[in-house]
Amino acid sequence: MKIILFYLYIFDFLFHQPSVPFVKMIKWFLAALVLSIAESGKIRPQLPSYIKVCHRSDPNLNDCVRESVERIRPYLSQGIPELEIPGCEPLVLPEIVMNQGKGSIMVQSKYKGMQIYGPSQFKLRSVKVDIEKNKVKIKLFLPRLEMIGNYSIQGRIMMLPIAGHGVSTGNYTDIEATAVMQGEKYEKDGETYLNVKELHTDFTIGHASVHLSNLFEGDKQLGDSMNEFLNDNWKSLAEEIKPILEKTISDLFKKFSNKIYQKYPLDVLLPP
Repeated sequence: MKIILFYLYIFDFLFHQPSVPFVKMIKWFLAALVLSIAESGKIRPQLPSYIKVCHRSDPNLNDCVRESVERIRPYLSQGIPELEIPGCEPLVLPEIVMNQGKGSIMVQSKYKGMQIYGPSQFKLRSVKVDIEKNKVKIKLFLPRLEMIGNYSIQGRIMMLPIAGHGVSTGNYTDIEATAVMQGEKYEKDGETYLNVKELHTDFTIGHASVHLSNLFEGDKQLGDSMNEFLNDNWKSLAEEIKPILEKTISDLFKKFSNKIYQKYPLDVLLPP
């Protein structure tokens, strides 16, 4: 758009100059150029200058992508508007609904305004990009995540009743995570784009501690007992709710990824 405005400015300037043959020729040239740009209806978007561009023909593509991710790390805290990546310190999740009706956990719970601190401190373990299969696999380590938000819960955990609504806090350390993204190519306006068809995450937690305020309508004794029970049994409880958490995280990052892929053609994100 800036280029079009620039040409229009020059065209307008020359249009008001004396009509000498050379100037007249320039007028028609610029008019044709502006019309051709306007007719095409697009100008290929460019990535922010601080992002390292990797070429898909690079034999060391995995290393390049890894370096590119590391370069944008300082920008992740505040977010990257050009890529529609929200700030992640904290990363805010408007709502998480977790309804578990199998196994030892049978609860209906909802978490609102969850603020997650620590995502930008991840350490990349490995990056594998398969251009032919449109597949990316990333392994990373998160030293610590802190979560706080509002919750409501009703149900039973290991046969014990649980009910309450208030503030939920959690601390999670030594998290190993793997994300696998499966994409598919499609054509739009003469350009090739990528769409994230599937995104799966898997993670293990080294240790976790949680606290739910105002359990059982503020009954301190019952609330303290339940919080102690939750922390004593965090590992088995985490395994029960792990599939729901992984799906929630996968859906979130699939949404973020597709916002980027819908904006930039493949030849901009990963030129030949």
